Amino acid sequence: MSIFSFLFPKGNQSDAIQILDRDAYKNAISKAKVQLVDVRTAGEFRAGHIKGARNVDYFQSSAFGEAFSKMKKDEPVYLYCQSGNRSQKAARKLVDMGFSEVYDLRGGYRMW
Repeated sequence: MSIFSFLFPKGNQSDAIQILDRDAYKNAISKAKVQLVDVRTAGEFRAGHIKGARNVDYFQSSAFGEAFSKMKKDEPVYLYCQSGNRSQKAARKLVDMGFSEVYDLRGGYRMW
């Protein structure tokens, strides 16, 4: 094994996570029923969210894990937060949990 293959293994997290701009994201979630998740706090969610989104607070670690353990790992998951920071962290967690296709909204809900 070379040092490069050790440092940069094939099939890394970035292969499973894609960041979409607002238009591409909007188009993707409008085509069919998707696993659409808002990872902001309940208060942020109540203040406004994308229609059809489920709220799973990133900061509630045990509830976060439990909620995603019940979701389909072989189907795409569409995430967003307020600015894109939490959703990127959430996306990495999901890949670690076995999700193979995760989409994140560039700039978060504030760009919606």
